[in-house]
Amino acid sequence: MGYLIVFLGGGFGAALRHGMNIGVARLLGTAFPYGTLIINVTGSLVMGLIAGYFALKGDASQHWRLFLTTGILGGYTTFSAFSLDAALLYERGEVGLSALYVVASVAVSIAGLFAGLAIVRSFA
Repeated sequence: MGYLIVFLGGGFGAALRHGMNIGVARLLGTAFPYGTLIINVTGSLVMGLIAGYFALKGDASQHWRLFLTTGILGGYTTFSAFSLDAALLYERGEVGLSALYVVASVAVSIAGLFAGLAIVRSFA
């Protein structure tokens, strides 16, 4: 049953990621991987919110935990796309942009997770 739950959540998360990539590309262009950056940051923020909630409340079933974290967020966020985007920027000769992208993705995503945890803790 767990595999089915992750499968369904993952499909939803992947579709959400695809829609976000298309929308962000239309808004901001494709010269910089804004879509993946936004996805990694927002996914980390939501993971912080969910993890904080589970840690404080602990009343979610294992199926809900799997659906939300491994399923939806696993399908939504993707550091494999992040790695490819960084490599493509580097290969295009945009070494500075590639470095900025790597540092921003990692640092701001971790900050997003801490922000999510802090938000949940502020309501406890």
